Order: sequence, then C-alpha cells, then structure tokens
Amino acid sequence: MAQIYYDKDADLNVLKNKKIAIVGYGIQGRGQALNLRDSGLQVIVGQRPGGPNYEQAIKDGFKPVDAQTAAKEADIIQLLIQDHLQAEVYKKDIKKYLKKGKSLVFSHGFNIHFKQIVPPKDVDVWMIAPKGPGSLVRRQFEEGKGVPSLVAIHQDASGHALQEALAYAKGIGGTRGGVFQTTFKEETETDLFGEQAVLCGGTSELIKAGFDTLVEAGYAPEMAYFECLHEVKLIVDLIYETGIQGMRKRVSDTAEYGDYTRGPRIINQRTRKEMQKILKEIQSGKFAREWIRENKNGRPNFNKYREDGDKHPVEKIGKELRAMMPWMKK
Repeated sequence: MAQIYYDKDADLNVLKNKKIAIVGYGIQGRGQALNLRDSGLQVIVGQRPGGPNYEQAIKDGFKPVDAQTAAKEADIIQLLIQDHLQAEVYKKDIKKYLKKGKSLVFSHGFNIHFKQIVPPKDVDVWMIAPKGPGSLVRRQFEEGKGVPSLVAIHQDASGHALQEALAYAKGIGGTRGGVFQTTFKEETETDLFGEQAVLCGGTSELIKAGFDTLVEAGYAPEMAYFECLHEVKLIVDLIYETGIQGMRKRVSDTAEYGDYTRGPRIINQRTRKEMQKILKEIQSGKFAREWIRENKNGRPNFNKYREDGDKHPVEKIGKELRAMMPWMKK
C-alpha cells in the first residue's frame, strides 16, 4: 500500500520565504497558482505574451513574465507546459538559472523519467500531481476540500525535498484529499498506459467500433450515437461514484447480465495480450522515443490521425445531436 500524507503531515511555513514560479498558465497552471497564492505563498507566473492564458493571468491579478525571468527569480520552478515542449523550454530558459538550493518541480514525470530533462545534481527534483484537472483543483480548494494528489522525489539534494513537496501539496489543497507517495517511473508509466489502453485509446476505439457495427448493420446513426457514445457518460459517472459493481447494481438486470456474459468476449485474452505489449512499449521507452521523434518531424502522423478522426461519421452526427442539447453548452 502507498504511503498517504494529509494536512497534519505538511507545514506551509517551509515555503513562506520562497518564491514559486508556475511556468505555463493553462488549466492546471491557473488552478495551482491561484491556490498557492490564496494559501499565502509567493507566486510568479511564467507565461509568454499573447493568447488567452496570458490575458487570464493578468485578469487574475498576476503580472506574468517570461520563463527565463520566472526561473531566475524563483526558488521553486514548476513546469506546467505540455510534455513535448518542456525539454526545449528547460534547455533554453530554465537550465542556466537552476542553482544549488533551488527545486525543479513537475506534475507529470515524462521528461524526467525518459531523460529529456537531466537536472544538475545539486537541485531538488520532485513532483506533485493532482489527480484531476486544474479547474477541479481550484473548485475543490475554494470549497475547503482538495483533490487527491501524488508525490514523488527524484532528487533530494537538500535533504528536505519531501517536506517542500508536501508543503506545496498543502498549498494547492492536495493534503486535504490525501497525497499518495509514488515514483516518477510509476507515475509516468501508469499514466501513459491508462491513457493509451483505457481512458483515451481504448475508450474511443470501443465507441467507434460499436457505432460502426450498428450503422453497418442498418441502424440509424442517431440510435448508434446515443447507445454507443452519449450514454457512456451515464455509465462512467456511476463507475466514478460507486465502482464497477456499484454501476452494475444501478443499471437494469438485463444490462448487468449482458455485462458479465458479453464483456469478456470484447475484452478477451487477445486484448489483454495487446495491453501487455503496449505496457512493454511504454516501459522500454519505445513510445517515448516515437512521440519525441514525431514532434521533431513536425507531427505528420499526429496531424493525419487528428484529421481522420474529425471526419469519422460519429463526429458529424454527434455535432448535430449535441446542438439539440442546450444543457451541454457552456
């Protein structure tokens, strides 16, 4: 079982005299920056001019600066830009300002684990990864609650990296929900596997396969959309709130019986073997090398996949049907 830390295990005073740079004011960056500031800590926002994120930072009362300035002034540098951009920004804007006594921080371990970023040995390197989007991190904090988070220590040059990490977690509200100790390796590999095999890759392909099967059999695409995509949220919400068995007990007995008897025919031994293969590709670094190469080459395959995905019939019918559902509009 993982070690779990709570409010009583963390002391905000550890960070009282330190400046924290949030590099990247996207959804996660905004949530963490606002929570840290509301916890009484000093926050610098590193965000390039232009675009909605820069304007949002100003609207929220920050005075955003470039990444170099943020890294130079801060004692703790949290990188919250996208994975494929982190190494370049680190080398160009942050590396030269990483001095002994500073901390380099992440909310995902990709670039450290796959050695795209190799920090100097005299700085602390740690991770606080909320298990939810930045908007939820912010909302829960405002309600006096917190999103459970992960903590991992990659380098403990100072001897008190864990104390700083837990104080940071407390600053964003994580210790209210519980902070689970892990490693950069475990967080990175399980995160990538979950995305590829279940949450994104597995789910989206299962939806499209179900939709295509019904439409090819002559059923109306509207019916196929409702049964194979629209109602996924209803089931996922039940699983999220009550677990798999809780979901099964809240659907019809017909659906539950079909789940037990037909589900294993879809996710069968062949599927499980492919999952094992995908996991090995992640563990060996094969996927990371492929993704890094894809970005260096201008993303030709990524862009083609996205273009093809936009053209799938489930997207066309879905757009039409969602237009009829005003409660979905923000």
